[in-house]
Amino acid sequence: MPTKEGYVSLPEVKEILEDESKKRELSQEQKYAVEHSQRFSRIDDKKSRKLINELMSEIEGLNEPVAMKIADLIPKDAEDIRILFAKERAGAQKKDVEKILAIVEKYG
Repeated sequence: MPTKEGYVSLPEVKEILEDESKKRELSQEQKYAVEHSQRFSRIDDKKSRKLINELMSEIEGLNEPVAMKIADLIPKDAEDIRILFAKERAGAQKKDVEKILAIVEKYG
């Protein structure tokens, strides 16, 4: 499997590992990762990438790891988004939270 460095969303992990499982036997850890991603992915990998790109272009200062978490979790309310920003240096502003919810709603 070619290795590239960077962040990958849960739906993308699912797609990568499912494709890889068609080519070879996965390790036990990879099998667990596939199972987890199948159980918890809420959108497909293409929608996930579009959502991440839209979030990063529309929300000023939103970094890729937080955009990935938003795409992984597809939050439904403002409190979920605030929790995702809890460890960030700058918390989410109310207008940004509302904008994030509107964007996520289109994909979820």
